[in-house]
Amino acid sequence: MNEEHVIKALGALAHPVRLTVFRALVVAGPQGLIPSVMQEGLGVPPATLSFHLKELSAAGLIASEREGRSLIYRAEFAQMNALLGYLTANCCQGSGSCAPTPCCPVPTQETP
Repeated sequence: MNEEHVIKALGALAHPVRLTVFRALVVAGPQGLIPSVMQEGLGVPPATLSFHLKELSAAGLIASEREGRSLIYRAEFAQMNALLGYLTANCCQGSGSCAPTPCCPVPTQETP
């Protein structure tokens, strides 16, 4: 991850609603969340949520997938881990001994 991507990701997370949305998607894991569930939890209007989802998506921190008539949003864990890696690359004089363990959620099994 280069400095430009890091600045864009940190800028996207530098808003209370976007940070809350991103954290909720991280908690949801690979299953993700639909906008109506996020909207209920946050108490924000649909247009406001849509704007914030677009900003997180443009920063590469989340992705969406259409399933039927619904859009499901998911955290991009690889991007999150790359951001954390960039921020901690020189931690402890570059030894890496204090770097966080990457988050690797287990994909959910879909039932037929």
